[in-house]
Amino acid sequence: MDKKNKLLTIGQFASLHGINKKTLMWYDEIDLFKPAVVNSENGYRYYNYHQSSVLETILLLRELGVSINEIQEFMKNRSAQAFKEILDEKISELDNNITHLNAIRKTLCNYHKNMTTLINMDLSEISIIEKDERYLITIDIDREISFDKETEIVTNETKKYNLQRLHDAVYGTMIPTESLYSGEFDNYSKLFIEMPFPVNRTDLHIQPQGKYLRAFYKGDWNKISSRYKEILTYAKEHNIDFSGFSYEMGINENVVDNIDDYIIQIEIPIRG
Repeated sequence: MDKKNKLLTIGQFASLHGINKKTLMWYDEIDLFKPAVVNSENGYRYYNYHQSSVLETILLLRELGVSINEIQEFMKNRSAQAFKEILDEKISELDNNITHLNAIRKTLCNYHKNMTTLINMDLSEISIIEKDERYLITIDIDREISFDKETEIVTNETKKYNLQRLHDAVYGTMIPTESLYSGEFDNYSKLFIEMPFPVNRTDLHIQPQGKYLRAFYKGDWNKISSRYKEILTYAKEHNIDFSGFSYEMGINENVVDNIDDYIIQIEIPIRG
């Protein structure tokens, strides 16, 4: 006998497809997927090889979250067009989920990197690091902008770029290096948001690849000027020139309650 025409018991067929035989019994009861043969004497269900592709289609649709009612309707009117429409919808959903999961992964990696830095850091250290290019959404601000207004702007931007939660992205502030050289250490000109997923826009700010001076500051944000003075002294002693912006970002807000324990990471691109 051709193996493809051989009948399989419900247990064999369930095992072949990695499911419980109770699932096949339920599918039979709701007229979604019936056995090829039912023994009239003992009621045993038997399936054949040709039914495998049909069952796999049902199992795939279930895995994609298609409801039983929708699958039943599809099975009654199976066609290439109907199947394509379901697949189009589910592929789009999967793409969105993948994008979101990648964003979550990037956020977790950022948190992990920050925690590793915290565990191993020397707050007094000033170091030179290499950074990859980053694309940032930037928002112009000035000294007069209120905290409430900043919050409103950030909230609007996160909605614009379909971020599901505030901490789906990395946030920070930027100071022109010209302001540092002129002693205007509170001249914050931009807020930045680093997106955790690609955004196809031409108006994004490019944080350049290359060498950066990195330092940390702990304590009252209003006294960060003292740290910048130390950075400028270090730069002068080591013949370092800065370009672009100083990028500030909090790295321990997840694990502290007191503002005096807040640690700011400062990264400034080195010219040439």
